[in-house]
Amino acid sequence: MILRPLTAVGAGLAAALIALAAPTAAQQTLDQSRSAFDGVSPQGNWSAAIARTDRGHLIGNPEADTRLIEFISYTCSHCASFAMEGEPAIDITLLTPGKMAVEVRPVIRNALDLTVSLLAQCGDPAGFKDRHRAFMYGQSQWLAKFQNAPQSQKAIWSRADKASRMSAASALGLIDMLVQRGQWIADVNACVMDDVAAQKLVNDGAADRLELKVAVTPSFALDDQLLVDVHSWAGLYPLLSARFAPDVADESGGG
Repeated sequence: MILRPLTAVGAGLAAALIALAAPTAAQQTLDQSRSAFDGVSPQGNWSAAIARTDRGHLIGNPEADTRLIEFISYTCSHCASFAMEGEPAIDITLLTPGKMAVEVRPVIRNALDLTVSLLAQCGDPAGFKDRHRAFMYGQSQWLAKFQNAPQSQKAIWSRADKASRMSAASALGLIDMLVQRGQWIADVNACVMDDVAAQKLVNDGAADRLELKVAVTPSFALDDQLLVDVHSWAGLYPLLSARFAPDVADESGGG
């Protein structure tokens, strides 16, 4: 698996776009995402609890003993794979019963990441998970439009200023994805053009690189400790299983 390094983004938000790869073909669907801790008995519906944090969005029980941070890039094919393979299983088995909370933090590797991240956080926090997964699950479609665009157009989008962000969001159908979900186009456009929010996303990513040494996407931190060499659901699953499987054994064997 090839993991892409982070691209430095200047204060002027004018970093050049790096090469973008399409998502891998083999991707699990929601009904195929299973796990060894499926036996956890739900105690509520914490997977629907979503709140803004200083650097992202927290999904799940804010008082849970365990917290996972996902560091993702919306132009990262491995991140899209994780969103389809791992997030549904985590939802069902760990978030719903309130055993764990997950914070999703965007990583800005390039100008297109910046545009999509602005859209993902646009609107009511309650709708974040739907927006996040819409962009991840639909990555192969909108990213293909970018890849097939003329080089001159890509150069314009790489400027990352508000005009180029609007151009990319419109041409790639990103704005339409939110409008079709009931958001007002004027509100969506305002999110894309928000330079203050854009700079904060860049600054937050820089802080995560400095404080937690996040260097590739996807990466994960468990209880504020970066997991070394864990960059996929296949790598993350055994660690979560080891932590929560004893709980499943206790519940299934009690009586």
